[in-house]
Amino acid sequence: MDKFANVDLKDAAEWEKCWSSIFARDLIDVNIVSVDATSSVEDACAKLLEADVPCLLVEDSVSDFTGLFDFADINAFLTVAASSHGYHPDYLEMHPQIAQIVSAARNGPVSVSLRSFLPTSHEDLSEKNPLETVPYDANIISLLEAFCRGAHRALVRNASSPGQFLGIVTDKKLLSWIFAHAQSTPALAEYASYALDVYALPSLHIYSLVVSCSSNEPVIEAMKKMSDEGVSSIAVLDSHISGTHISALCSSTLNVAAAGRLLSAIVLPSESKQILSMPLHQFISLIKSPAGSTDGEDRYPVYAVSSTSTLLHTMEKLIATNAHRLFVTRNSSTTPSPTSSVSSFNNSPAASHIADDHRRSPPPPASTSSNLCGIVSMIDVLSIFARLANVPDVDPTIMKQLRRRSSSSSHSSGKSRPVSIS
Repeated sequence: MDKFANVDLKDAAEWEKCWSSIFARDLIDVNIVSVDATSSVEDACAKLLEADVPCLLVEDSVSDFTGLFDFADINAFLTVAASSHGYHPDYLEMHPQIAQIVSAARNGPVSVSLRSFLPTSHEDLSEKNPLETVPYDANIISLLEAFCRGAHRALVRNASSPGQFLGIVTDKKLLSWIFAHAQSTPALAEYASYALDVYALPSLHIYSLVVSCSSNEPVIEAMKKMSDEGVSSIAVLDSHISGTHISALCSSTLNVAAAGRLLSAIVLPSESKQILSMPLHQFISLIKSPAGSTDGEDRYPVYAVSSTSTLLHTMEKLIATNAHRLFVTRNSSTTPSPTSSVSSFNNSPAASHIADDHRRSPPPPASTSSNLCGIVSMIDVLSIFARLANVPDVDPTIMKQLRRRSSSSSHSSGKSRPVSIS
């Protein structure tokens, strides 16, 4: 049954009218904290931790701002710094910007202005920070337009000085607002009460998109995979029971835990090398301990939902775990049914390559047939509401495709990037 087609048009019109009346500036949840483009990555990392914000606005004297700096950038930088002594000369010749970072890392502090790996419209080392801005009078639908194509944050411009910003609205804040709105809007709550299988979520049953590491692999391998694949979290699978999903790591958790000891990453001391070489299961235990010793609670979240979980439950878990994506597990009695998902998704620009992914994606190995089967992200969920609001050209996979193409190009153009600690 096509749940999109069965939405009462009057209800949908009311939702859209309501969303159009709420200003984006009223959802600002992150203050502007800036860092000079000439600052070192170490200083930017320290400032990010001290300010307790998800990102910094990078400014220079020429263009006011050049982009954002966040934990994904730290992860990408540390991956390069940790492997700086192992890059093949041919690889560095083919990747001059990486060569610049490696050279700077060997000779002194690396400037934030060198953090970009590839030529882009703005500086973005991790290629996960598309810089989206919205005007002062932007509304909820304006935010949906920005987020449904892969952005995670939107800067709201100042009315009196368009070159300045009031603050940042994150995808989590918008998702939280829609979740709260659904709680007080029965028709919207009913719409979001179906199982995930009903909605046309692009990666729900595409096992090949699950980025994972074995629990006995080192921390640096998880960091490298997150950087290469352009994702903010990675599934950790039990190395003793093949394919069993035991936990997950997100880039912010990993970097908050490790950054204090890795701030001198330019010349990686022995203690830092030990952290990067540590097996993931040991590292997970290490970062779980402080929370329990502080208040007796295990605050380490479970980044997973079932394919039969409702959309509302999924939204609640995304908000509660502060994760950009959740891993989807399949019950033993459940089989993937892409054709039963919402048919109106087939009218979207992403439909053809998503359909191809469904056909090309190999089924999960037998050992994982009752466990991991795909992923669902904040962007995927917000895209559902963007379609309800008649936002054109909804495609939550755009940034994912760009990052994967960039990663594939990097790997095919020369020798593989090393992950060993020199």
